[in-house]
Amino acid sequence: MQQQQHHIGALQEMDASHHLHPFTDTAALAKRGTRIIERADGVYIWDADGNKLLDGMAGLWCVNVGYGRQSIADAAYAQLKTLPFYNNFFQCTHEPAVKLATRIAELAPAHMNRVFFTGSGSEANDTNLRMVRRYWDLKGKPAKKTIISRKNAYHGSTVAGASLGGMGFMHQQGDLPIPGIVHIDQPYWFGEGRDMTPEAFGIKTAKALEEKILELGEDNVAAFIAEPFQGAGGVVIPPASYWNEIKRILAKYDILFILDEVISGFGRTGNWFAAQTLDLKPDLITIAKGMTSGYVPMGGVIVSDRVADVLVNNGGEFAHGFTYSGHPVAAAAALENIRILDEERLVDKVREDTGPYLQDKLQTLTAHPLVGEVRGMGMVGAIELVANKDTLARFDGDIGIGMLCREACIESGLVMRAVGDTMIISPPLCISRDEIDELIFKASQALSLTLEKIAAQGN
Repeated sequence: MQQQQHHIGALQEMDASHHLHPFTDTAALAKRGTRIIERADGVYIWDADGNKLLDGMAGLWCVNVGYGRQSIADAAYAQLKTLPFYNNFFQCTHEPAVKLATRIAELAPAHMNRVFFTGSGSEANDTNLRMVRRYWDLKGKPAKKTIISRKNAYHGSTVAGASLGGMGFMHQQGDLPIPGIVHIDQPYWFGEGRDMTPEAFGIKTAKALEEKILELGEDNVAAFIAEPFQGAGGVVIPPASYWNEIKRILAKYDILFILDEVISGFGRTGNWFAAQTLDLKPDLITIAKGMTSGYVPMGGVIVSDRVADVLVNNGGEFAHGFTYSGHPVAAAAALENIRILDEERLVDKVREDTGPYLQDKLQTLTAHPLVGEVRGMGMVGAIELVANKDTLARFDGDIGIGMLCREACIESGLVMRAVGDTMIISPPLCISRDEIDELIFKASQALSLTLEKIAAQGN
């Protein structure tokens, strides 16, 4: 045990000295020490101290088929032995990229038949910006440059991705957003619209898109980008009235629709893509995460025939791409991941069985005195923490209720994520009913432990 603790301490020291973590206060982390994750299997992870945690976030929204899938490791290894790398530049291709593009086109909405591969979702949204502006140039409308997004949206952390996203704390670092990107109000009823009915609020926030188009001028607007639900923003699920109004607006004006499915794609809403769940017809779909279940980094853009036909037939060379676009090992892993999702009917199970079961069980948490609202769809959920259950008043920000609850979750053997005062989950799609019961039990336990922590602070 002493030797193990020495090993952990040495790793933590090296981590603090040399490893810069994403979205992290490095100085604060160095004082606290990192949690070292050592192994994983199914829906569980183990840290170096031997603690077993039910991973309610599927890594980072991505491990859809669960951990420990030997066949994905085997597929990657076989490809590494055969062709570990070759690029898709200079009139070249390879079998894994060809087969993956074809398979994704088979699963995507019928009007989308081409795929551009990237290394991540951030790169994919950079690609979207390049692609829509190139499309309008080729259509003889070069003034159509501006992309409309939503406040509190997340579309990556590259310069273009962070600009497309609507998170102010990211914009403050780096003089963002870049020109040509504007933001409208988000459809967050619990946080911003409780003075209206959800239906009225959904229509109001959707109409903000039309108002912005008219303000900027239709001839200057290239595209609207949105997530089916705003994942990193706190699993913000638009009211039922929202998307019908958005569809009306998109049909009325000559702009492209980018649907960011980095989180929702590959089964999380009970269909292969949320576009199918919500009956949407995007021009571009951003993909990543669940495409490989996170086993190997990969992203991409699924391109509609409307856009692809112009780019292919009229555009000549599209001067954009990455060394690792369509990487053969990543593509091999993705193909095996998709095979598992398909043959084990995990997408169907989310739609017909485990998704509804999770949503029913999540609603039982509404009885807890800390909970103001529970919402979700498919295999995602959000729990709003409130100081007063009757008035739904929030906690004082200094308390840091979300982080207190996150610590309580870890102590209870559960990984949940805190977004301000909102706790969010996104478990692996392979999670069973028994494991869902365990997740809900541990979440309830963590909520009660959070109450104890508040009392101990004297709040």
